[in-house]
Amino acid sequence: MKLLAFASLLFGMLAMYPFSAMPLIAADGPVYVESQRVLDNFGKQGGNPLIPGDAYRVQTDRRTANGYIEIHEKETDIFYIMDGSATIIVGGTAIDPKPTRPGQMTARDIANGQTYNLKKGDVLVIPAGQPHWFKQVNGFINYLTVKSVSQ
Repeated sequence: MKLLAFASLLFGMLAMYPFSAMPLIAADGPVYVESQRVLDNFGKQGGNPLIPGDAYRVQTDRRTANGYIEIHEKETDIFYIMDGSATIIVGGTAIDPKPTRPGQMTARDIANGQTYNLKKGDVLVIPAGQPHWFKQVNGFINYLTVKSVSQ
């Protein structure tokens, strides 16, 4: 029941907007995305924009392989696991961090991070600046990502 309530709340936050005409979303109006469109977006590999924006972005992600270490300077990631499972390491200290593009970094390893075994229905919030790494994907994982972007 809590899962259904969370999903309803999450998708309730999103008014009917044609995607082909969707520029950056204004914060003064709702955005609605029909469930089938969300589910179809998972069929693509990697991160797929669902709702672009300046203050926040929503995307679907599908992983079938282990990831690499990511550090987002201004983006808080909120993951809602739709299906599948994976082990993720979050926090701790990034070893040998290197910039990949403005506001984004990677690293060789993470020391003293927290391990989470993600599964369907889980929610994980990763504050901006925290290193994170999908260390082990168990077949696949589909997750909805909401990125809250600080200016």
